[in-house]
Amino acid sequence: MSEHEGELAEAQREHWQQTYGQHPGMYGKEPSEAAVHAADIFRAAGARAVLELGAGHGRDALYFAREGFTVLATDFSPLGLEQLHETATAQGTAKRVTTAVHDVREPLPLADGSVDAVFAHMLLCMALSTREIHALVAEVCRVLRPGGAFVYTVRHTGDAHYGAGVGHGDDIWQQGGFAVHFFPRDLVDALADGWNLDEVHAFEEGGLPRRLWRVTQTLPQ
Repeated sequence: MSEHEGELAEAQREHWQQTYGQHPGMYGKEPSEAAVHAADIFRAAGARAVLELGAGHGRDALYFAREGFTVLATDFSPLGLEQLHETATAQGTAKRVTTAVHDVREPLPLADGSVDAVFAHMLLCMALSTREIHALVAEVCRVLRPGGAFVYTVRHTGDAHYGAGVGHGDDIWQQGGFAVHFFPRDLVDALADGWNLDEVHAFEEGGLPRRLWRVTQTLPQ
């Protein structure tokens, strides 16, 4: 990691901590549409153990737990995960959800082939370099069992915020404190090398609106 990448990563960690502190449960209680879709994919594949990367305060992790999956929810914000745990306790799903503070720039704290499915909603398009994104997907490949499914969403270069704000290079642009790596389509294809690329679905979410891809890829059996 370069000095600039390290400074950007630490600034983003502090920004997310402040954001969760100022806006508890900022994304609401309802799951994202991507999580609802992923649950159907995971269920059809016979998944039981789900890893969520960048779980935040947990609206999607808690949804997976309510749907009967066991969930390991990771995030680099301890405060976000504290909010997740409090909500899980209140909802009676705490036995199904484990949390772990983890920065995805580091290897995943899991054994090879130990999870059935992985979900990441707008985590891969955070302030990660292309090199770091490739390393993360390699780690996802390592911890997934054969036939396991990986569903992720990313903002792409067709988004209105692409090219606006403060540029950090490598298609990373910062607006209002949040740095985003906007994905070109060839990056999606490169990350699917060695996988079965099942779907790249374009959709919109939130204000502006944000333009995203929902990617579903599975490991060969």
